[in-house]
Amino acid sequence: MPVPEHYDSCESLLRAMVGFDTVNSAISGKPDAERALSVYMESQAHAMGLDTRRLPVTGDGFNLLVSHQVDARAPWLLFESHLDTVSVDGMTVGPFEGRIVDGRMYGRGTCDTKGTGAAMLWALSRYCRRNGPNNVAILYTLDEEVGKTGVRTFVASQMPEMDWRPAGVIVGEPTRLRAVVAHNGVVRWRIRTEGVAAHSSDPSRGRSAIRMMTGVIVALEERYISQLTSEHPLTGAAHCSINLIRGGTQINMIPERCEIHVDRRVVPGEDPDTVIPAVERILEELREDNPDLTVVQETPDMVDSPLDPAGGRAFGAIVATVLNSMGLPDGLKGVGYGTDASSFSRAGIPAVVLGPGDIAQGHTADEWIELEQLRAGVEVYYNLMMCGSPLPM
Repeated sequence: MPVPEHYDSCESLLRAMVGFDTVNSAISGKPDAERALSVYMESQAHAMGLDTRRLPVTGDGFNLLVSHQVDARAPWLLFESHLDTVSVDGMTVGPFEGRIVDGRMYGRGTCDTKGTGAAMLWALSRYCRRNGPNNVAILYTLDEEVGKTGVRTFVASQMPEMDWRPAGVIVGEPTRLRAVVAHNGVVRWRIRTEGVAAHSSDPSRGRSAIRMMTGVIVALEERYISQLTSEHPLTGAAHCSINLIRGGTQINMIPERCEIHVDRRVVPGEDPDTVIPAVERILEELREDNPDLTVVQETPDMVDSPLDPAGGRAFGAIVATVLNSMGLPDGLKGVGYGTDASSFSRAGIPAVVLGPGDIAQGHTADEWIELEQLRAGVEVYYNLMMCGSPLPM
């Protein structure tokens, strides 16, 4: 795809971004799925007169940092948006076309969350032509949808090597431009049972891993999942669910292995590190009751902390003031899903989740974003960049 020197609107930039297939590598099997788009965004930033820096993550993949510094003494405001998307399987619209119909742009990533990435860059290109009060950077990250490798690498090893630290972070996700200051975390892991294979003509010669797992599932439902009581006023109740099960190899064989995948949503105030030990205590009781039971918890596939509003009240108040000045809802809210914001919050950096579009349209078969929302997102991001209120240092 040829790289134009400039676009005449944020919509045309977003349409070009949607044209890149950035389905997460863990889903598509394509290494460094976001790289081509990262290179493209780098070229667009250069054409706008902005500074860029590649921050290597995995293989040839990198986080892209786009920045504009106005004064070495000014605070830094960081905007973050991920470039990867979920699968395009089953989509009912062209996933990479960016087709516009009745004021909506359709395609994978239009809403979650290339729309925020386009709006951020468009706002920064406008901001760099003004004598604004803040240094501003945009971080385009990889692998948010599965492992959060991009943001975790940035926070753990890339940010400490920079000569500045963000005073606050705006994490781009589709919130209909409502400020989100709290969200739940997640622990995802697998539990397996191990039996003995045998021919199904004589089941007594084997031990069914599936039968073992039925007891494990009942115990989890009755002794753990139904006993969860934690709640948070902004994000709701803690939840846990068993969402995948695999076992057996063929119909005439007693299964020697069965596996379940468990998803635990952790509310602010809960410690994700307590989840696995709590379940292990229940499994140990099962082992004591049945010495033939072999059940093992795997190392978690994902542990992501909740976003606790306590760490970002001052920054959230600044964001609310800007929204109020624009006549937009300024209430601070919470959501049940997770974002990259929790990684910044754990590092002591206040973070607010904010962006155009509605999460209800993300990951759908006909994903879309309202162009009116996209344009409003540019204005919101620009006004945040221009905010003269002192950022928390």
